[in-house]
Amino acid sequence: MTSPLLPPAEAAAYGPLPSPAPHTDAELAALLDLTLSSRPRISTVVVGHSRDHASRTAAAAFIEGWRAQGRTPVLAVVDWPESAASWLRAAGRFAAGAPDAWVVAAAPLGWAQMSRRLRHSTDWDPARTYGFAALGDSRVPALAGPGTLQGLRGADADGGIWSIDRGWVVHLSPPPAPRATRPCRGTL
Repeated sequence: MTSPLLPPAEAAAYGPLPSPAPHTDAELAALLDLTLSSRPRISTVVVGHSRDHASRTAAAAFIEGWRAQGRTPVLAVVDWPESAASWLRAAGRFAAGAPDAWVVAAAPLGWAQMSRRLRHSTDWDPARTYGFAALGDSRVPALAGPGTLQGLRGADADGGIWSIDRGWVVHLSPPPAPRATRPCRGTL
């Protein structure tokens, strides 16, 4: 059996990956809408995040928004480091409980490593997984390996929706157009 870990030289070939930026209101709204409108209906979620500030904050905001919509429970909140010896313990906790969906706020390289471990060692399904904007980078599925993230969906910082299809991040919907404001003309 081979290790699912990404060799350091292979990760380095993609250059430095950006750290997750703080989530935006549009991103959070789009991600909540994506999960709340999913069919079949999502009742239970597991939320996972890397340990950087932006990812922790995004995960907490999702949980708050999820609960504000009357959706409970969040079965677990799982975190993981950007680098680890195997990710097996975190992957086991993340995939446990058979949730309807998983939501991820993470740094790209750590998530690529975590997803490789998930596919290798658990019944996790990327098609039932939703991510914040930092994961909508085509280097993420390339690092994760062929088919590892097939079907994962998420939201851009500007509120657009993306999906991973055959190793590419495909933008499914453009961000919402800015609302035009009209000057008042007269009185009511």
